[in-house]
Amino acid sequence: MLVVNAVVVVEVVVQLVVDNLESILNFFKKQSFVIVSTLDKNKRIHSVAKGIAKIEDKKIYIMDLYRANTYNNLKRNPIISITAVDEEAFIGYTLKGKGRIIEKEKIKKEFLEEWEKRVIHRVSNRLIKNLKKDTFRHHPEIKLPYPEYMIEFKIEKVIDLKPKYLS
Repeated sequence: MLVVNAVVVVEVVVQLVVDNLESILNFFKKQSFVIVSTLDKNKRIHSVAKGIAKIEDKKIYIMDLYRANTYNNLKRNPIISITAVDEEAFIGYTLKGKGRIIEKEKIKKEFLEEWEKRVIHRVSNRLIKNLKKDTFRHHPEIKLPYPEYMIEFKIEKVIDLKPKYLS
């Protein structure tokens, strides 16, 4: 009887973890950008803002418009973290794991289309917000180059940034 109860408890815990991960991935889907951190050749943290192209099969796909520091860092060391926060809701997460470079010519069309939709959505939202405020701001995303490569990020650890006393 004890073994059966232990199995049930494990199944419930596993389901809670899966449900929580889905909730966290949905949080990341809503972000207009994330902070991607890699390690440079001196093992110093290098952080930049990047856009998510797609989240699928518990992997996050991130477009990189430049083949520069992040690219070189990932070539040397696949360790990567992705951070996103929602200041108003006072929630945020850092996802730690490994990144794999997918070269430009191997990026599936559906990922590029999803990335383009997200950029258009971000520009549209900013434009509408500016019109409501009767202000004008430029929209740099319109002038951004096409992605040079994509990062396939496999999650190994989730860190909840919310203070423990608020959980």
